Amino acid sequence: MKPADIRAMTIDQIDDEVLKLKKEHFNLRFQRASGQLENTARVREVRRDIARLKTVARSKHQGSAKSGPAKSSSTEAGSAKSRPAKSRPAKSSRAKSSRAKSRPAKTAAAKS
Repeated sequence: MKPADIRAMTIDQIDDEVLKLKKEHFNLRFQRASGQLENTARVREVRRDIARLKTVARSKHQGSAKSGPAKSSSTEAGSAKSRPAKSRPAKSSRAKSSRAKSRPAKTAAAKS
């Protein structure tokens, strides 16, 4: 399904198409499990068509519901970039050596 075709649909038509494709995806999964599926690529196509339809439907919903102030994602992303990176404390060598001492020594008798 082409994105231009999807954009030309109404939200109700998109919802109906999503429902139809979900049923098809369900049937394709059963066919694949039982070994009856001949066109295995169709499962992938259906999954991606559902995602395309949902994406366009979501953008149409957001476009019709823009009554409140819109949050800009560029300002949120910019503030995250301007923050300095957190520095980690250096690992001390004492921590390793103390762990090594607390372990019991392996002896030849314990190995056999």
